[in-house]
Amino acid sequence: MKATASSGQRERLVIVGNGMVGHHCVEQLVSRGALQRFEVRVFGEERQRAYDRVHLSEYFGGSCAETLALCEHDFYDANGVLLHLGEAVLEIDRERREVVTAEGRYGYDQLVLATGSYPFVPPIEGSSGNARLVYRTLDDLDGIRAAAAGARRGVVVGGGLLGLEAANALKSLGLEAHVVEFAPRLMPVQLDGEGGAALKAQIEALGVGVHLSCATQSVSTGETYRYRMNFDGGEHLETDLIVFSAGIRPQDALGRGCGLDIAARGGVVIDNHCRSSDPRIFAIGECASWNGSVFGLVAPGYSMARNLAGLLMGEAAVAFTGADMSTKLKLLGVDVGSIGDAHGATQGARSYRFIDEANSAYRRLVVDASGKHVLGAVLVGDNSYYDTLLQYAQNGIALPADPAALILPQGGGAPALGADALPDSATICSCHNVSKGAVCAAIDSGCSDLAAVKGCTKAATGCGGCAALLKQVFEHELTARGVAVDKSLCEHFAYTRQELYGLVRVEGIRTFSELLERHGKGHLGCDICKPAVGNILASCWNQPIMDPALVPLQDTNDTFMANMQKNGTYSVVPRIPGGEITPDKLIVIGQVAKKYDLYTKITGGQRIDLFGAQLHELPLIWGELIEAGFETGHAYGKSTRTVKSCVGSTWCRYGVQDSVAMALRLEDRYKGLRSPHKLKFAVSGCTRECAEAQSKDIGVIATDKGWNLYVCGNGGMRPRHAELFATDLDDETLVRLIDRVLMFYIRTADKLQRTSVWRENLEGGLDYLKQVIIDDSLGLASELEAQMQHVVDQYECEWANALNDPEKLKRFRTFVNDRRADPDVHFVREREQRRPAAPLHLIPTVEEAV
Repeated sequence: MKATASSGQRERLVIVGNGMVGHHCVEQLVSRGALQRFEVRVFGEERQRAYDRVHLSEYFGGSCAETLALCEHDFYDANGVLLHLGEAVLEIDRERREVVTAEGRYGYDQLVLATGSYPFVPPIEGSSGNARLVYRTLDDLDGIRAAAAGARRGVVVGGGLLGLEAANALKSLGLEAHVVEFAPRLMPVQLDGEGGAALKAQIEALGVGVHLSCATQSVSTGETYRYRMNFDGGEHLETDLIVFSAGIRPQDALGRGCGLDIAARGGVVIDNHCRSSDPRIFAIGECASWNGSVFGLVAPGYSMARNLAGLLMGEAAVAFTGADMSTKLKLLGVDVGSIGDAHGATQGARSYRFIDEANSAYRRLVVDASGKHVLGAVLVGDNSYYDTLLQYAQNGIALPADPAALILPQGGGAPALGADALPDSATICSCHNVSKGAVCAAIDSGCSDLAAVKGCTKAATGCGGCAALLKQVFEHELTARGVAVDKSLCEHFAYTRQELYGLVRVEGIRTFSELLERHGKGHLGCDICKPAVGNILASCWNQPIMDPALVPLQDTNDTFMANMQKNGTYSVVPRIPGGEITPDKLIVIGQVAKKYDLYTKITGGQRIDLFGAQLHELPLIWGELIEAGFETGHAYGKSTRTVKSCVGSTWCRYGVQDSVAMALRLEDRYKGLRSPHKLKFAVSGCTRECAEAQSKDIGVIATDKGWNLYVCGNGGMRPRHAELFATDLDDETLVRLIDRVLMFYIRTADKLQRTSVWRENLEGGLDYLKQVIIDDSLGLASELEAQMQHVVDQYECEWANALNDPEKLKRFRTFVNDRRADPDVHFVREREQRRPAAPLHLIPTVEEAV
């Protein structure tokens, strides 16, 4: 018998289950540094480490167990996690706080059940062997493959999501496939009658037999095929093998055995923090029952895993309060989407339907009694409508006057009268009396984006109510001029940045490869999507950009965490919060600049930039700066740069608030925040505005009652004054509103879009932004604040992280196998700057550095 593990000061955390949810919990714990606090031990009943069950059918298409694996083979060992594969937990001894396996007993201080679910196989007389296969694990698929050898026909019992996946697997093995469903339609949970009929027609057109309202009573020996399935009513179907996919049941046997509370329909009962009736035992994923519901999708399980990992690490508790079961699928090549209340069960709900029997396509839009908000939707045959409808449903966005336009062919929410039908004299913007002809003239004069049209014509810069019509006219006119209006990020992703951000956030995606596999195409990505996705991942999860999986996504500056200058050298920019610095730190900067012969410049953002560093010098320079207490200033990233301030009420006789203290607070909070474009702040201590706050993305000006907040200004190529957003705010309200504005910008802006351009493109203008941020019209306020707090909590100095990792330091070498500088590079002085006398022909590219 194995003795209970002892780990000194660390608590013993045992996770039972190495499926997708259990593994995600481990990933979350590792990313939060849990191994400093816990000895983590994981038990997996299967022989394989965690793999992707969502793409299980690809196993028959050539993928192997290793391809489907969710982590590298050494992930657990490398992170100090004790993994027991092929070792099932048989019992939980709550009194002794131990789990029992065939190999021994293991103690725990905290226990997490992530045992998932098991396939439900109805008790049917005569079903056994190849007439009783299931579709759940890799071993199950191996069994199906073996049974398919020499077989001609296969039947799947169950027409739900997994049943149709199983039917696809049978087809890929060369079998004639049939689906038998007890309900009168396919996917009865997600689809209504018309949607089920459309799906049936599409699947039958692919050569799959569909048998509805069939209850199998028994299985007997067949005449033409091996087995005969006998249905209630006297009908029958013969087959060589039968795969059951008639639903799942929570794998709650361990919980039952040790006396935990079990829900009436199965599943370990949990509270809003995934805690069972035993405060030391938690349950996540399909084995858990929250408020009487078991969630059969992976996304809710991931949400539980994230919340639990945060709770175990002592972070502010984030409650699990249910999950959106909306889903977008491609089954046997057929698009299927289900959003929210797809069946229109809400009292007063009304529906719009589009039925295309010729193409077996169907769309249903469910709206509330007022007709102003989306409750749900059903899509069969075309999921291009899904993302838009999902945003309407999730964010409570008000519907257009004609909601049916959202599901009509080519509608996209446009009014019945298209842009091409409008005469040039038609008024587009009544606030500024801008006609369609004026918009066309602006396009002909060279305005190639919507922001430029707004800047030229002033259209949609008033009340903003015409923004949607302006966008429609603009895109139509571009198309008429032969300019393709393609919103795809690049050839690898048919999504905008905003849509990709939503996918990353909702699905908890942490790597580029995972996003590409789920929602893209190709294998490598490109110079457009890789940095864009890298930025999105950093905005969501704030992981160190030098982590191996993230490095290939970065552009040159982020790759080396320094701005490359025109002569091939790099700049070093330590953070000087609010422009406040001690004499000792000033001396250190001077000493470092002198030692490495760097050109120094005090910038307009109240920091000191050091120019002329060679690649191999960067770790040396940063080592000295960090030892002196400096942090990276993120001058190389699309992130928070500086918070400029005056001296405020501490010194200035005009100051009415302590602007320096507020600048320090804001810079400390938002340092490291990655965003679509760089961010600059300023805080002025009075209305004399010495910090120039009204030219910044976020500007704060003191009043005798508090702070006035200005947003979305910049001093770039298209200077724009920030707009007054809220007045006389106390400190906490100011920070809370800034949290919301910044996270809403990060969530909805396009790639490389500055806050000023983003604001100009907002439908509804500043008033809409106020409604969302101040009035919480979309109900997003708490979510935006929580997301910002997660980013804040995850912060660490990227240079400090790199200096502590020998593998990351290898990147900062001019030669892969030599630490020395390039002997062929010589510098001459020009205005006290170091410049190369000849081109730097050996500056490493990202690929070479890797």
